Amino acid sequence: MEIRRIKAQTVTDTVKKLFMDCNYFIGKDIMCALENARSNETSPVGKSVLSQIIENDIIAAKEEIPLCQDTGMAILFVEYGDKVVIEDSCFEDAVNEGVRLAYTDGYLRKSVVSDPVFDRINTKDNTPAIIHTKIVSGNQIKITAGGKGFGSENMSAIKMLTPSYGIEGVKKFILDTVRAAGPNPCPPIVVGVGIGGTFERAAQLAKKATFRPIDTANEDERYAELESELLTEINKMGFGPAGLGGDTTALGVNIETSPTHIAGMPVAVNICCHAARHASAVI
Repeated sequence: MEIRRIKAQTVTDTVKKLFMDCNYFIGKDIMCALENARSNETSPVGKSVLSQIIENDIIAAKEEIPLCQDTGMAILFVEYGDKVVIEDSCFEDAVNEGVRLAYTDGYLRKSVVSDPVFDRINTKDNTPAIIHTKIVSGNQIKITAGGKGFGSENMSAIKMLTPSYGIEGVKKFILDTVRAAGPNPCPPIVVGVGIGGTFERAAQLAKKATFRPIDTANEDERYAELESELLTEINKMGFGPAGLGGDTTALGVNIETSPTHIAGMPVAVNICCHAARHASAVI
């Protein structure tokens, strides 16, 4: 396979479109889940809230305006072909230029501050993006982009469990994290879970899990059953849409796993609100 050269401008244009699209257009999987939840919701208030969320998403798409005022921090999962060369700039700079243009030209709220503790000065263009890159075989670049709001991000957690905790310890930590979050992450939520790897790998897996369509299940039937069980238990908590009570606290639970050390069992929970913004493209 020959080396393929891709202009940096192509990357920038793709990233710009992805971030504008994911902030304006809710995914079909989320919309379908919201409609199903509304049909099955027994709480009149919960049903009303779900109707308002659906109406909001329809208006956002029609008028091409943000689904939510918190248009998130820019996150990208990239599968970068080993036969690709970027011309005229480096890949990271091209990505950040796309983010800058999306948030400026698309009238998306700019929420990033340059220093996390002391200065906290807004960068005014929502950069820098957080880029997770995996080198793969091939001459293409697949980009999955999402804007992660912090009302839900702040409710996330990680715990370095040891193997002695077993499956029950894993379930308890996940459910305790969602229970502690309560109504704060704007339910109905999507719960991303990462199990295994190391401290940072588990957190990355949990974030990646929130990008997976919620109408899919883990390929391992054991984890698929665990996803279903956790979703049932979370919805029994009764926080309901907008935290006002009801049957629909979560729309989905997605689990991603990775091999880990014999002495560890890291578990991360990344909570995402119903405005689960993500979009993909292949260059």
